[in-house]
Amino acid sequence: MDISNNISAQTAATNLNISSKMLNSSLARLSSGSQLVNPSDNPAGLAESLFLTADVNQTQAANGNVSNAISFLQTQDGFMQQVGSALDQMAQLAVQSQDVTLTDTQRSDYQQEFATLAGYISDTASKSFNGVSLFSGVSLNVTTDGNGATFSMTGINLNGSSYAAVTANTVSVGTTTGAVAALALVQAAISQLGTDSATVGANQQRLNYTSSELGVLTNNLTAANAQIADVNVATESTNYAKFQILVQSGVSMLAQANANSQAALKLLQ
Repeated sequence: MDISNNISAQTAATNLNISSKMLNSSLARLSSGSQLVNPSDNPAGLAESLFLTADVNQTQAANGNVSNAISFLQTQDGFMQQVGSALDQMAQLAVQSQDVTLTDTQRSDYQQEFATLAGYISDTASKSFNGVSLFSGVSLNVTTDGNGATFSMTGINLNGSSYAAVTANTVSVGTTTGAVAALALVQAAISQLGTDSATVGANQQRLNYTSSELGVLTNNLTAANAQIADVNVATESTNYAKFQILVQSGVSMLAQANANSQAALKLLQ
């Protein structure tokens, strides 16, 4: 019996050390919920997971930009609906003012209301969304993906010629002749508003599709990353139980190997 080197005990100690490391690694994965606790766990997987995580974050940021742009368009549409109502009322006033049974004094009441509505349209043209003009006519480039691609959102100009013609101080329904001319201008503005509303609707439809697309992409990228980084609790729990048993049996076998060496002492007695 070799008493200089207890090979059995050394082997048991080595196996116990390995089992302990595996148990600790399994515990770390279960407690963190990640398979990639240390870079050495899966170097290639870690690199791919980092790329996927960055891609997810960039896609979510782009979707946030698109959502804000949709809110911008919805605000535009809300104001333009009110402008449409104002133009409708102005058209009615222009027609009513052509009534031959009215006096010019009575038409002046219509003119006062007409001018007030024209002022409302002029005021609306200066409105903004988060500091960005809603109706300057400038197209805005909306970032539509994580790589920086953009969609040019066509601008709406409520200071354009059709609207400016209606809101000019020279337009009046105070006379029959003026009311006829005013009606033609208001009808032209209503036609332009219809075109602009269709533009806003098309912009919003395009961005709604983009938002849905980015949502699907985010989900798929997240799922792909989960396959690499997320721990499988069922599998890892099984491994954890296995390593616990190995550690416990390793401790027992190490104790047994050390006890066996004591038998050599009896030969010396």
